[in-house]
Amino acid sequence: MTRPSARRKVGIVLVCVLAQLLIAVDMTVLHLAIPALSEALHPSTTQVLWIADGYGFALAGLLITMGNLGDRIGRKKLLLTGAALFGIASIGTAYAPTAELLIVARVLLGVAASTLMPSTLSIIRNAFTGKERTAVIGLSSGLTILGFGLGPLIGGALLGHFWWGSVFLVNVPVVALLLVAGALVLPESRNPSPGRIDVLSVALSVLGMLGIVYTIKEVAYKGFAHWDVGVAAVIGVAGLVTFLLRQPRLAEPLVDLALFRRRAFSATIGTTVVAMFAQLAVSIFATQYFQLVLGWSPLKSGLAGLPGMGGALVGGVLSGLAIKKFGRAATMAAGCALSAAGFALYSRIEVATGYPYLVVTMVVFGLGLALIITVATDTVLGVVPRERAGAASAISETATELGGALGIAILGSVLGALYRDNLALPPGLPPEAATAARETLGGAAQAAVQLPGELGAQLFANARQAFVSGVQVSLLASMVLMALLAVASYPALRSVPKILEDPDAEDAPVTPAAV
Repeated sequence: MTRPSARRKVGIVLVCVLAQLLIAVDMTVLHLAIPALSEALHPSTTQVLWIADGYGFALAGLLITMGNLGDRIGRKKLLLTGAALFGIASIGTAYAPTAELLIVARVLLGVAASTLMPSTLSIIRNAFTGKERTAVIGLSSGLTILGFGLGPLIGGALLGHFWWGSVFLVNVPVVALLLVAGALVLPESRNPSPGRIDVLSVALSVLGMLGIVYTIKEVAYKGFAHWDVGVAAVIGVAGLVTFLLRQPRLAEPLVDLALFRRRAFSATIGTTVVAMFAQLAVSIFATQYFQLVLGWSPLKSGLAGLPGMGGALVGGVLSGLAIKKFGRAATMAAGCALSAAGFALYSRIEVATGYPYLVVTMVVFGLGLALIITVATDTVLGVVPRERAGAASAISETATELGGALGIAILGSVLGALYRDNLALPPGLPPEAATAARETLGGAAQAAVQLPGELGAQLFANARQAFVSGVQVSLLASMVLMALLAVASYPALRSVPKILEDPDAEDAPVTPAAV
């Protein structure tokens, strides 16, 4: 197999990180734009939910399919095709004249993102080996987490000067750079004996994932007592069960269930689901805390979150050294322990907590998150054959998406229930204001503005205190979960070597692209 030169390796890392940053920023930037686009397009409540979730639905439903497609047609080809579609969909999103067309454009963005996520990881898997691959994944993981923090920052800066579509139009020059650089430096790689894609398995995986993710998200929004939630749950469970039963009977399955017999693979995937479940607790409360509890602007809130992203970047860079010195099991356990410590610190915040305390908390939490993601991603890629890199990357990313969706649904619902239980409504409150205040902290803020001075101030003060009390309890629960994961992950990964060399060192040659 021909390995890339040192200069070309730098280019490969930069292109893959650029693609991951594109996805990460686009995942978080929309929420800031929703008020402005709602004023311009006047979407219904249901349409707002689809504008927000259409991207995630398409992404989650197609990850497994796109990972396998990249193994067959070539990861570079899939990444560049997906990047071009991402740019076109970004233009369509930015200039969408109606809510319906905006939903379609957001779904296309999700389809494009589903090609980028597994492609970048599988390209890294094929271009780098051993400890070099671990270091690259650590760096890219840290920078990707930084991208999640840059989304609100970029969105806040653009919305202060331009219309809502600017937060999507900014993707276009990034995509142009990605296409040119990717065509020049990325090596092409594929499974040399790919076989055919089972169309029925594709349909079952898409239906199953869409059904499950839709159910989780809708339960978080409106509970179980709606017919569409029940139908989606049945479709999702039936689709995934049928999909899993079908895979062992196929010569070329979309998901090779034999991979899960490898202890390192199955333990890492399980750890990813649980870890992302807990990590989403922070994203659920952070934006509301900065903007509604502390009263900061979107731009200031985005800047305030950067120390945590910086901690993640440092953790990603140091993770390779930690794995080399202490091993994968100890590094993963340390990441979970740091995450648990971050949750413990977060659980002690009050309505008027000082920012220096928040900085320390965010850095500790970011360090732990980066260690977890780096060990998990590198282990999943390192224990599978090179020709299955795309499929393995897709499984890893699907675990991340599923864990995140579960975290938003369950922890978000718990936080909402705790908020309502802790909320003390002041006497003399109009019924419509009371109803709005019980729904969310944002509803309480809007209701408070429309009330007489003292009554509105009392309602908002009580709502902020109820929200913070709910955060404290839910994050303590997340702390316990991560502490248990720290204990469980060590024996699960103890037998995995520090350096994972290719299990197929001389097989499946990579065809270099012309530079």
